[in-house]
Amino acid sequence: MTDSLSLRALTLALTPATLAELGIVVPSALLDSGSTDSPDGPLCWLRRGEGLMGFGEIASFTGTGASRFSDAEQWWKSLLATAEVDDSIRMPGTGAMAFGSFAFSTTSAYESVLIVPALVVGFSAGTAWLTQLSLDGITPTEKSALALLRQLGSSSAPSSFESSTPGTPSAGTVRSGALSEEQWKDSVRSGVAAIAHGGLEKVVLARDVLATLEEPVRRVSILQRLVGLYDECWTYGVRGLVGATPEILIKVDGSTAQARVLAGTLDREDEPAGSTGFADSVLGGSIKQRQEHDFAVRSLIRQLAPFATDMSFPAEPFILELPNVWHLASDVSAQLASSNGHVPTSLALVEALHPTAAVCGTPREEAATLILQLEQMDRGPYAGPVGWLDGAGNGEWGIALRGAVLEDSHSVRLYAGAGIVEASDPEAELAETWAKLRPMLQALNLPNHP
Repeated sequence: MTDSLSLRALTLALTPATLAELGIVVPSALLDSGSTDSPDGPLCWLRRGEGLMGFGEIASFTGTGASRFSDAEQWWKSLLATAEVDDSIRMPGTGAMAFGSFAFSTTSAYESVLIVPALVVGFSAGTAWLTQLSLDGITPTEKSALALLRQLGSSSAPSSFESSTPGTPSAGTVRSGALSEEQWKDSVRSGVAAIAHGGLEKVVLARDVLATLEEPVRRVSILQRLVGLYDECWTYGVRGLVGATPEILIKVDGSTAQARVLAGTLDREDEPAGSTGFADSVLGGSIKQRQEHDFAVRSLIRQLAPFATDMSFPAEPFILELPNVWHLASDVSAQLASSNGHVPTSLALVEALHPTAAVCGTPREEAATLILQLEQMDRGPYAGPVGWLDGAGNGEWGIALRGAVLEDSHSVRLYAGAGIVEASDPEAELAETWAKLRPMLQALNLPNHP
């Protein structure tokens, strides 16, 4: 937890001259800074050359169980109650802020965390900033903040990300985790049977695989490859959890909230050579995929409605094109309702929305119970919320998909899931999980599954 000292935060603008001096064009340029080979490495949330990088930890919350979100919110509010913040920029992500990762399930033994970094570098909408945070009684100054940034810049190593196309594959093995492929397909059949029996419309079933590499795993290299290969996604890194998610659970900017719902997947390797409109016809024209997507959108709208005065969402999903797959996607926006002069914080909305139908199922209580029975594993942070929040209640929280947990210096556990409806085919769902595992296999420089 923390001692009795107050949190102090100073945010200042970074000029183009300062950035040029340090060779910082985008936050990802700092991925190689400091002790980045540590499993805990830099904290990051990056997309399209923008985002946040955090260095060091001055305070942290850990928690488990059903109260993990409310306990984290209370801990954060207690830090803010006596905080001294000097923030002339006042944008989302400036001033007091923390990165976070939460376990998917209330039953998980995995510890959910909020982490207050010592230093943050941020880029958004053409503005760059630097925030120094302190809990040691010392007041941050412009001089001390810039000194820490220069120290990071001077410790940067040459980037180990050489190309978006991996070269010689790393030596290593990939094997099934809690369930073999055949056992997992049996679980899919059981899920289909449960849906056919009635009372359940959709269940999302995940599986894990364990990658073991001969050379030590470099966390920074994983993040660099994900940034380079999956720029359209949000690359996240919170201690040993890393990945690049295409799905935003909730983004809060003042009184506006936004979410991106993904459900319905088509592997891009299935596209015939020279074809046009393949995803539109196969994915957009699939009753099964459209049904799965509709469940997810309706679930999010239903959970968000009590917090909103107005919501907008498209009548038809669009096709989101990623390097490995296509998704059916819908962007939902809402104006948040005020209560006693305050709108709900991003973390309060995370608690209300998680888990969505896109990663759990619908009805979600019944789906969550079936998941525990059929997956036979602890998802840990997989499909849980990951992102950041600030002192004003703003934040961006993605769903921890296309990710992995670094278990030790040579072992990485990867996760992927598929939405199961009554029309699901076990073999096709298994193939979908391999398509979704591809980003992390690429990031580890391991060959794709055939």
